[in-house]
Parts: sequence; C-alpha cells; structure tokens
Amino acid sequence: MTGETDLPTLLSGMRPELNPGRYVFTMAEGGVPSGVTPVVTVAEREGLTLVVPQSDADAAGMGYDYVAGWITLNVHSALDAIGLTAVVARALADADLSCNVVAGFHHDHLFVPHERAEQALEILRQLADAPG
Repeated sequence: MTGETDLPTLLSGMRPELNPGRYVFTMAEGGVPSGVTPVVTVAEREGLTLVVPQSDADAAGMGYDYVAGWITLNVHSALDAIGLTAVVARALADADLSCNVVAGFHHDHLFVPHERAEQALEILRQLADAPG
C-alpha cells in the first residue's frame, strides 16, 4: 500500500474532488459531542480540534468562525512525499485563497473558504493538467 512519491505524478494524478457540504473548525471539551461526526480530529494542548459538517456544529451549539469547502486530492500520496503540499498551497495562495491541509493515510484533504471552493477546485484541475 505504498503511496506515490514522484511530484509530477502526484500533481498530474491528483484528481481533486469537492466533497458536498460546508465544514467548520471547532473545539470540543470533554470529547466529541453526541450527534457530531468529525471528518478530522486533532488533539492539541488547548483541547480537541474538530472539523465537522456545519450542520453538526450548529445542532450541537458549537462555535466556529471559518466555513470551508473540503477538497480531496484523489491520488494516493505517500506520507513522505515531498512538494505536493507546497505546490498546491502556493497555487491557491497565488489566487489569495487560504488552504488548510490535512494528510490522511491515502489522500491529502484541503479545506478552503467555502464561498471560493469551486474556484479552488478549478485552480487545482488546471495545476493537474499543466505540462510537467
């Protein structure tokens, strides 16, 4: 189950996909609340960060500031691959788009401003189609 490490192959094969919905970054004290299904959890000294569907956060009364679209790069990137995050983040930054990256075992996941998620998706598709 070894992932890809070659940067040109990673870029050309990333097949970015916008997941449906709106996602928020929030904090949970005392564990994940009932009815909340996180797509990402990060244990920090300050508490448990959750990335959850906005509807879950709203239903549980959880606060948040940033509403994101969730883009999955559908290439199986190796965790020790070099450059994919940097190239993707630079392309989005050049368009004045924030990008919060989370690496899963198989794929990289990008959380971008929800209102500009389609634009981010198009930038990533163009990056994938660019000659290596």
